[in-house]
Amino acid sequence: MKEFDTLLAIAKRKSTFDQNNTWSNGSKTYLKEIKNEIDEVIEEIPKSRKCYLEDELGDVLWDYLNILTALEKEEGIDIQSVLERACKKYEQRISGIEAGVKWSEIKEKQKKALAIEHAERQKAMNEEP
Repeated sequence: MKEFDTLLAIAKRKSTFDQNNTWSNGSKTYLKEIKNEIDEVIEEIPKSRKCYLEDELGDVLWDYLNILTALEKEEGIDIQSVLERACKKYEQRISGIEAGVKWSEIKEKQKKALAIEHAERQKAMNEEP
């Protein structure tokens, strides 16, 4: 989706701008804000005002993208990797439930695979000279 890429590029521009502003506290700023925006979505749903709801959902997406860009700098996450992991994770889950596998079984298998990946990375880091 072209719009997603455009919005992510804008968030990255803002991230550069935020580095020189005292009001920004990195990912903590946006984690707090996303909670507020979710509350606004919840408040908007029963009002049946589609344009307002879409606007609030856009705010949630905006703050999420700002969290990603902040954590890219703070923790070294890779945004592309986050997207790839999400696609893989939910493809496995949806394909699994479509095939009759219990959601809990799929999640448990994924948690085990993640634990193995983490252990392998830790081991590799400890072996580096």
